Amino acid sequence: MGDCFPEKVPEETRYITANDPEYNAQFNYKKNKIITSRYTVLTFLPLNLFQQFQRVANAYFLMLLILQLIPAISSLSPITTIIPLVVVLSVTAVKDAVDDFHRHQSDDEINNRKTLTLRNGKLEEVKWMDSCVGDLVKLENNQFVTADILLLSSSDENNLVYIETAELDGETNLKVKQAIPDTGMIGDDIRELSKFNGEITCESPNEILHKFGGKMQWNDQEYPLDNEKILLRGCRVRNTDWCIGIVIFAGPDTKLMMNTGKTILKRTSIDRLMNTLVWMIFGFLLTLATTCAIGNTIWESQIGIKFTLYQPWEDYITNIYMSGFLAFWSYIIILNTVVPISLYVSVEVIRLMQSWFIDWDRQMYYGKKDLPAHARTTTLNEELGQIEYIFSDKTGTLTQNVMVFKKCSINGKSYGSLYDNQGNRIQPDETTPIVDLSFNSYYERKFVFHDQDLVDKMRSDDEHCHNFFRLVALCHTVMPEIKEDESLVYQAQSPDENALVSAARNFGFVFVSRTFNTITVKEMGNDVEYEVLAILDFDNVRKRMSVIVRSPDGQITLFCKGADSVIYERLKADENAEMNDLTSEHLEDFATDGLRTLCLAMKKLDPEVYDVWKIRHQEALTAIDDRDDMLAAVYEEIERDMTLLGATAIEDKLQDGVPETIANLTRANIKIWVLTGDKQETAINIGYSCNMLTEDMKDVFVISTGSLEEVRESIESALSDIRDTSANQNDVQGTTSTEEFVSVSNSANTMLNEDAKYGLVINGYSLAHALLPELEELFLELATFCSTVICCRVTPLQKAQVVELVKKYKSAVTLSIGDGANDVSMIKAAHIGVGISGEEGTQAVLSSDFSFGQFRYLERLLLVHGRWSYMRMCKFLGYFFYKNFAFTLVHFWYAFFCGFQAQTVYDEKFVASYNVIYSSFPIICIGLFEQDLNDAYCIRFPKLYLPGQKNEGFNKKIFFLSIVRGILTSLVLFFFTYGAFHTNSATDGADITNVQSVGTVIATSLIIIVNLKVGMDTQYWTPINHFFVWGSIAIFFVMSFALYSDGLFYLSPETFPYIGAARNTMNDGNMWFTVLLTTTVCVLPELAIKLFYEMLYPSYNEEILKKQVKDRKLRKKKTKSSTLSELAKFKDHFLIKRKGSNRPRSGYAFSHEKGFGDLITTGRMSMRNKSQSAHGTPKSENRSEHIPVTEELHEATNAENIPKNGDITQKGVQNSDSYHTAVSDSNKKQEHPTETYRKLAE
Repeated sequence: MGDCFPEKVPEETRYITANDPEYNAQFNYKKNKIITSRYTVLTFLPLNLFQQFQRVANAYFLMLLILQLIPAISSLSPITTIIPLVVVLSVTAVKDAVDDFHRHQSDDEINNRKTLTLRNGKLEEVKWMDSCVGDLVKLENNQFVTADILLLSSSDENNLVYIETAELDGETNLKVKQAIPDTGMIGDDIRELSKFNGEITCESPNEILHKFGGKMQWNDQEYPLDNEKILLRGCRVRNTDWCIGIVIFAGPDTKLMMNTGKTILKRTSIDRLMNTLVWMIFGFLLTLATTCAIGNTIWESQIGIKFTLYQPWEDYITNIYMSGFLAFWSYIIILNTVVPISLYVSVEVIRLMQSWFIDWDRQMYYGKKDLPAHARTTTLNEELGQIEYIFSDKTGTLTQNVMVFKKCSINGKSYGSLYDNQGNRIQPDETTPIVDLSFNSYYERKFVFHDQDLVDKMRSDDEHCHNFFRLVALCHTVMPEIKEDESLVYQAQSPDENALVSAARNFGFVFVSRTFNTITVKEMGNDVEYEVLAILDFDNVRKRMSVIVRSPDGQITLFCKGADSVIYERLKADENAEMNDLTSEHLEDFATDGLRTLCLAMKKLDPEVYDVWKIRHQEALTAIDDRDDMLAAVYEEIERDMTLLGATAIEDKLQDGVPETIANLTRANIKIWVLTGDKQETAINIGYSCNMLTEDMKDVFVISTGSLEEVRESIESALSDIRDTSANQNDVQGTTSTEEFVSVSNSANTMLNEDAKYGLVINGYSLAHALLPELEELFLELATFCSTVICCRVTPLQKAQVVELVKKYKSAVTLSIGDGANDVSMIKAAHIGVGISGEEGTQAVLSSDFSFGQFRYLERLLLVHGRWSYMRMCKFLGYFFYKNFAFTLVHFWYAFFCGFQAQTVYDEKFVASYNVIYSSFPIICIGLFEQDLNDAYCIRFPKLYLPGQKNEGFNKKIFFLSIVRGILTSLVLFFFTYGAFHTNSATDGADITNVQSVGTVIATSLIIIVNLKVGMDTQYWTPINHFFVWGSIAIFFVMSFALYSDGLFYLSPETFPYIGAARNTMNDGNMWFTVLLTTTVCVLPELAIKLFYEMLYPSYNEEILKKQVKDRKLRKKKTKSSTLSELAKFKDHFLIKRKGSNRPRSGYAFSHEKGFGDLITTGRMSMRNKSQSAHGTPKSENRSEHIPVTEELHEATNAENIPKNGDITQKGVQNSDSYHTAVSDSNKKQEHPTETYRKLAE
């Protein structure tokens, strides 16, 4: 169905009346249908052809085709252009059609989803695309939100709705929304909902996710509307039976779609360079054709005019100027092979095959989810070898978004680390026994902990351990949920809190239920109900959370958890100093291991003290002005003189291989920026875990200010600090122009690599100012000085804006990688978009150019496939231009000897076959299979990636060198042959000075020379290379004898006029001497120059190639005993304990927004699960769904052991003898070491 309403101009304010479609229709609001596809059935052919002919080469070949259809100027059959052009256009059109078909499928799947909509006084199932602004819709549990809707009511008694926003910001933790109490009273009463006529005035559609402003008039009252009452499209309803809302923004106007960004046609830098080169070649072609036209005019006026009596002009040639004009177009056709259309056919074939190699690579296969790597776009492969900036999401891209309780410190004793008999710390693996928690009927089978001492302490009723886990079970805002099978699961705003409460559950302190003023905990099997007196909620400034409870015995206690920096400041002075110091040491150890730390403290309160504080707390709660400041001051009063209980250590599980991948990509001069919707503390912790932020950095700048001027001051202050420590950067100040700015940025990078390193962390609010035109260059200048940039709390649109900023001011190729719908905009904005098939849907994958299952595969995609693709394409292009200029310019030299009559030197069959049969396949083999170094060396030496970033493989300089080589070769081919044959005769006296004989000799020399030069440039020979290089030379001789045979001549004299040319010419010894002479002159000088530079001025690539050859020879000389010795060394290495990296202590991350504390204590949040009886307790189950703990898959890798040369075969098998790729694949469970050793020995 089409849209309900026609398009309208952008609005400033939106006016909506509920249940009044006629009123809403006058504003022409967009309907809920989305369209991400580019074409329809009717528009596909004209629009696709229009887009394809925007490529300069396609338009150029179309013009040539038109010229070849004119008999007066064409000496070549138009079929030589028609077939290749149709093939190129058809292949591209089919690929575009398939891609767009998938987009149509995705759009149809979403648009045809059903939702309950109030129509004509009853709820009807209506397709999403038919929902209109002003409609009332009903959403049920686990359903996606249809559009941006204003929440009116819900099944919760306090009209709360829990939502998951993974598709918007990548966060999987739950958030809470609450309806206006007055509208919440309507409930799901259809009659009352049908009468609802609220009038809404709100902001116009925009992309800001965390802000909404408006008001609603209803029943003579005005209600303010904010973001807490809005459910955005892309969110998912959780733990709520139903909710009802009114559609505010629909379809393209929703915040999700406005953050998606436009789909752009991506072209590689080589494509853009090719467009420029085609114009240059076309200008060169015009110059040659003009020269020949002038020559024809002069020749006809002085010589040709004398022969008109014997060979008159055609009727359409009236004078010498007309002859010259027609000669111009004839030579345009003859010389057009300087850029043959076969070039583009070959490029498309190479790119397609390279995409298949990526698809077939088993080392990029993620077996856990059965996900192979997939090249969704076949036109960007070589761009993978030129990446300079990577923009990465965090949640689900770098991390698994799984928090695991790993260690803790209680009363000065550390739990969770394992040691052997000699006191050496060991790393647990799958064979390490886990603790016995069978005493607890609520324990989770997936919970993994190895230190039995802690369990023994808990079972022996150790007071310190009990207080520790009592705090963990009480101080949080987690909500319990009872599943249909009566199992207990937890829903938390933060995965950190989920992990902690689950840990307390497993150790015997089970959080069972809560109401607005009570929490029930089953302590070592006994139900204990605590009265919640106050919840002092977490925020980014406090960095802590506290809860005040009264136990059954009347004791009032404050339990507090938070960052170590704020907790230690609030401990009672001179109390337990030794224990505090031990805990601090443990915190350092935990942080060294990359764990997220949290300190726990408590304080027993006197009832009189609490009563006084409660009055002040109530005054602060009811204050109108400065409420937040008053609350902070009241919280500060009570959170003092606490007693330290210990610390927890949570592991935010990174995906396998993330730190190693980031480190290696960084060594390849690739800058990695993290753009995440997560909060600042979480992003910083991940920065340290990934080794992006390290303690050896000179400084880490954090910009989290609010106003434009404050952001400017923060940036300038950071730049000033950098200048103070870098005397050679004093000229950075005062950069104004773009050119000056780029120069400064480049010098900053040079300084950065040689001097101190800096990090930059900026939040979304500050970034909004930093991206304004007056600050964007200053911000990028600072970011350029920093080796690590982390942007947190950013919206999807801001992610795209950051990418566009770098593209605007840096001549660099960018790549964006993410796994959720919130990453789509930056994936589309970057030159290359990579989607990870994660837990947040498939929208990122559907919008990407390449996709796979894990972040670590990005290393292989860039350093191996990207580098190989770029190197192969560059070799292919340089050689292709060389061979075609050598082939084509022979016609130009011959023009001076044939009166510029547009006569070809070669047989027409040879002209048609040269780029199709005789010379294309060998160079295509280079484009497909060439590799100077094998995959392991490409990864081990990441600096090999630098030439692609600097465009050293193929550029204008290399292009002109190829042209010069082609011109010189054409001169040798023509004039050496002409000199040898112009007054010569065969040994039997036959005349061989005709054009057919000369053309045959030149063609023979040309085929031998260009194929020998392919062999000179080939470093990785396969049977396929041998077949096509030597086979191309052989097929030339076979076809020459066949096409110039007597039989074909008698069959069709006009089609096969070169009767006996090959036989007669090749029987003459002069011909073979000429071929040998021209081949020697063309090949030997280039071979000598190449060897000279390789021996005296080797490049970095050539040095590594020598090392690879040397290592291969050494391996071949190893004896069996030396092999066993190496195996023993490997075994020793395999058993070495992992050492933690030395990095600053990581801070604990609470929820991404303010917690539920206010809702809980005011009674606005319902605590009773509807499936749970009023007095019942949940059924104990030894399983849970809220923390899927999985063992990491380890890979036995060793960068010092280098595999043999190998490549991806046509079936996608990577041949390599490196054990660091052979021992384990990411899709397999790790083998037992004994099995690994056995295989290596074999």
